[in-house]
Amino acid sequence: MVRVLVVDGANVVGARPDGWWKDRAGAARRLHEGLLVADLPADAVVLVLEGAAKGGVRAGRDGDVTTAHAKRSGDDEIVAQVRAASERGDAVTVVTADQMLRARASAAGATMSLGPSWLLDLL
Repeated sequence: MVRVLVVDGANVVGARPDGWWKDRAGAARRLHEGLLVADLPADAVVLVLEGAAKGGVRAGRDGDVTTAHAKRSGDDEIVAQVRAASERGDAVTVVTADQMLRARASAAGATMSLGPSWLLDLL
């Protein structure tokens, strides 16, 4: 069974008041770079980006990290990524503080959800 982390990029970046709002693309790039080198308890990571943050990281796979650009709602893309991984039989953990999104992800097959601080502590 593959362990997949689906990361709500906007929510994780927004969890630290470090000026990310001045450079959303740069903040997304820094998060992506951290995910590439972090020792995470997962076999694969899906980073979902939306809006201006998409300018910081190209969509596609880079090592064990796949970046998905939301066409519209980041939450909808996260749920779609969870559903796809769950349907493959993967164990999916969502990283977000958004309670509504956690509920939607659980209904789509996520087995666990963790907050942004959990991930940020590992980066």
